[in-house]
Amino acid sequence: MSLKSVNLEKLKINVSNPKVLIVIGVSVAGILILTAETRRRRLKGRHTVKEDYGAFVERFELLPFPQLPPPAAKQLLSGLTFAINDVFDVKEYVSGFGNPDWKRTHEEAGKTAIVVTTLLKNGATCVGKTVMDELSFGITGENSHYGTPTNPAMPSYIPGGPSGGSAVAVAAELVDFAIGTDTIGGVRIPAAYCGVLGFRPSHGVISTVGVLPNSQSLDTVGIFARDPSVLHRVGHVLLQLNPVEPRRTRRIIVADDLFQLSKVPQQKTVYIVSKVTEKLSGYQPPKHMNIGQYILSNVPSLKYFHEQTSNPQKGTNTLKALSSAMLLLQRYEFKTNHEEWINTVKPRLGSGVFDQIHAAITAQHENIKAYYKVRTEMRAALCSLLKDDGILVLPTVADTPLKLNSKKAMLSEFHDRAFALLSITTMSGCCQATVPFGKHEDCPVGVSFIAFHGSDKFLLDTVLDMYQSLQGQVSAITSLPPSLDLNGNMDASELLKEKGNAAYKGRQWNKAVSYYTEAIKLDESNATFYCNRAAAYLELGCFQQAEEDCSRAISLDKKNVKAYLRRGTARESVLYYKEALQDFKHALVLEPQNKVAKGAEKRLRKLVS
Repeated sequence: MSLKSVNLEKLKINVSNPKVLIVIGVSVAGILILTAETRRRRLKGRHTVKEDYGAFVERFELLPFPQLPPPAAKQLLSGLTFAINDVFDVKEYVSGFGNPDWKRTHEEAGKTAIVVTTLLKNGATCVGKTVMDELSFGITGENSHYGTPTNPAMPSYIPGGPSGGSAVAVAAELVDFAIGTDTIGGVRIPAAYCGVLGFRPSHGVISTVGVLPNSQSLDTVGIFARDPSVLHRVGHVLLQLNPVEPRRTRRIIVADDLFQLSKVPQQKTVYIVSKVTEKLSGYQPPKHMNIGQYILSNVPSLKYFHEQTSNPQKGTNTLKALSSAMLLLQRYEFKTNHEEWINTVKPRLGSGVFDQIHAAITAQHENIKAYYKVRTEMRAALCSLLKDDGILVLPTVADTPLKLNSKKAMLSEFHDRAFALLSITTMSGCCQATVPFGKHEDCPVGVSFIAFHGSDKFLLDTVLDMYQSLQGQVSAITSLPPSLDLNGNMDASELLKEKGNAAYKGRQWNKAVSYYTEAIKLDESNATFYCNRAAAYLELGCFQQAEEDCSRAISLDKKNVKAYLRRGTARESVLYYKEALQDFKHALVLEPQNKVAKGAEKRLRKLVS
């Protein structure tokens, strides 16, 4: 009898004893319990999508606690399925910690993790454990033992980690939500890279009893979901929140300097957020600040972590110092937790994780008090900045996802840039939500919202409140071509130009003129705006206006070939052949092989001879 032939609908599991036993060819009276084999993890081809996207290391089913009969209220998570990564204890299962040697040398759990039991009590069904980075180290999601889960958004790229399997399970619609751990980015990174919602709660507000520790001062239990209402419901259950709370005004603060570190287009993000806050009640217009400089001024203990050669006055170096403190704290606590096991067992570790584990185990810590002092000062600094109504907007990660099996040299820079952003929430203990913001260069973009420690309901309510409007604005500008600005920015005038281009392509000439005119009002020194408006004027037969715009464009950019061509066309249309001929000659000097200019010159020479 194969596993597939078992009727899953007839399964009954006692949640107080959730171990699932395999029954093959034998029918046991009373209780039928099922488990599934570990999924095969090997790719048949480089880009082949694995079964279940390779998200699960172990499949089973834990049914929810019984629903109380009416008139009792329906369980809040009734009908939802979820996955957990391989650090959460399930009674009579071995928590594998992403490493076969850990699983081999540890006993079955005597109890189920509190967080898992809480979800079961509220009506959700657990369907298995997911693949993770070994020992919760690493941020790529790659695992050499169990295979790397396939990122549904970008199959040949990393899913992010350590909780990558949980993010993949949600992104691939294998479950309604998933939980994972976030120490230095374990939920936030894969949420951004897989294009789903991710929530890192305030440190210490969700129980970690029954969860294998990496660094207890930084570890949190995070949530993945596709639907903001599901994220909101799961958050309320795990955080045990009061469903009713007085509505507060929301101050939006944009961390300008952090967007400069990232490939996420700042102006496009600010435009989207601004449009949404205009429509929703209780939101103040976005304000801007340099968060690196703010941290430098308010976290004096960071001076201990500044490199000797760095300039401590620069905000970027402050963020490097902050991420250095974060990593040293993580290594110190990991060493305290697991040094004996590492030295005794000498586990087989993947190449991407080995260096990090080795650095943690061999690190010598000279000023441990400084690690915790930075954490204390960071929490105070963020609470002072955000108070009870502030939300800090920043990119979730600095870079787009790396390709699978990237070289170590690329990984080093990738880590440094990622940690500079991730360390702000990690070291302050604040709550952070990652929200999908469409794509940039075909890669999912995650933008984050941070609120002060303990304001988890405020942040979850904000995400639920803004989500549909945010996605509407994202969709509205997704069809526009990306800005040519090298920094990936698109300011308001550039966005208006792109809208004008889209209207032009749609043969909406008057609308195009309107957009280009608004762009010119914002930036009168941009030759392209005038030249593009001239093209729309030509289509409308407004030749004098087209000539004037082209003349203005040429005064700003004497090498603008299109401006000469369009002015020549305008002049030819009103029978100024000699002036038109000179324009086409200028165009040929700048671009000798231009076919339009060649044809026009030949035609006009006959007319003026």
